[in-house]
Amino acid sequence: METDTQDVLPDGSQLAAIDLGSNSFHLIIVKIEHGEMRTVEALAEKVQLGAGLKDGMLSDEAIQRGLDCLSRFAQLLGSVGPERVRVVGTHALRLAKNRRAFTVPAKRILGSRVDVIYGLEEARLVYLGVAHSLADDAQSRLVIDIGGGSTECIVGQRFEPQSLESLQMGCVSYGDAHFPGGRVSRGNYRRAYEQARDQIYPIRHRFNARRWEECVGSSGTLQAIETLLTQNGLEDGGISRRGLAALEKRLLKFKTMDDIALDGLAASRRGVILPGVAITSALFDVLGIEHMRTSRGALREGVIYDLMGRLSHEDVRERTVNALMQRYAVDTDTADIYERRARTFYLATREAWQLTPYDWDLLHWLTRTHEIGMAIAHKHFNRHSAYVLRNADLPGFSQEEQELLAVLALGQKGKLKADFFADIADAELPRILYMLAIIRLASCFKHVEVLEQLPDFSMTAGEQSLSLAFPEGWLDDHPLTERELREEKLVLGKAGLKLKIS
Repeated sequence: METDTQDVLPDGSQLAAIDLGSNSFHLIIVKIEHGEMRTVEALAEKVQLGAGLKDGMLSDEAIQRGLDCLSRFAQLLGSVGPERVRVVGTHALRLAKNRRAFTVPAKRILGSRVDVIYGLEEARLVYLGVAHSLADDAQSRLVIDIGGGSTECIVGQRFEPQSLESLQMGCVSYGDAHFPGGRVSRGNYRRAYEQARDQIYPIRHRFNARRWEECVGSSGTLQAIETLLTQNGLEDGGISRRGLAALEKRLLKFKTMDDIALDGLAASRRGVILPGVAITSALFDVLGIEHMRTSRGALREGVIYDLMGRLSHEDVRERTVNALMQRYAVDTDTADIYERRARTFYLATREAWQLTPYDWDLLHWLTRTHEIGMAIAHKHFNRHSAYVLRNADLPGFSQEEQELLAVLALGQKGKLKADFFADIADAELPRILYMLAIIRLASCFKHVEVLEQLPDFSMTAGEQSLSLAFPEGWLDDHPLTERELREEKLVLGKAGLKLKIS
């Protein structure tokens, strides 16, 4: 991988993370001091992106609210290099079929790409943020994060999560579904509680009280509940079953969400506090939780710690790729050769094709995993590799990264069909074609290199062309390679890239 040339982040380095939640957007900017992070700036805005999600589509109004918020966040990012900013999108963007209508202009505003992450990756990052905020002891803990559209549950010890789950329930989505028009009633509340209980029930065996020693809550919802309990004299600290029951009674005395007025409740929380209490009560009842304390650590802090690892050569994605190779018994010698040859093509073309270090990261991961489909069947192994890369739980990888790796794996051989690129934005197509050309050409040589040393051959790249010049007679002595190169010339030519062979 191409990463920062330094082994550690020097003191004074600044990093930033933006959490694009279904209810609120959060920005945190930190300075690294002695290997730890110190918060420099922290902002949060209630955007309610999830409230603008109807039938899988984000409304224009919700998109504009989000982009306006990011324009304000961007003013604080001038001192942070774009490679040291990570932006993650969660439940609302996971579900949105038109998410690129938001992520593309968001990238222009921030200068950094938006990584939409799967639920289990969100859970991993939440745990990382919480674990760094707690004592580094050997005590096992259950960490719960209730967001606007999803709830993450994690059991782990120290900094290592052991069980991860993301449930499709959140305080915004439940507010819309169970409290229409903001009306408060015992029946509405009961329906929200029962649906939450039904969703939690299937995970009870992995997350019940026998699996952990303490319970920690992360998120604005759980912190708001704790504040209400303490400021209204219902609890001395933390959240308990008794306190939740007393808070539920007080909240149900109001007629509408807008009427709710309790000490410690911010106006921005009125519309989500009751569904948040319903979800929390269901979690307590099904998982056997007696008491929960809350932590300031959350997804955004987890993103920072994960980014620190990436920039210090401790990228969890490398561990994930290595584990994938072991699971599918990858031939490491072939992968090494394939990676070396792909690297040669990348270095020869990166300037003309404007490829970036991140593009090499994708190529690197693909060369290590391109043959995992062989464990399923040799025939159409590229399809099997693509399926695994798209659908497996791959810690550290975003949804888009998995989709891109799947496209590269699928397109490593055979025809380049138009439907391969259905999930790729038009602006990204030239870059993807360049990377496909690199891995397809590298594939032409990986078996030759097992038997003999490859000769020096020259490569000259143009904006839409690549010329390969071999020593005289070499192609005549290697008719199989010559045929494969001629086939690539036809395939890449149809895709718009002219390959010249001499």
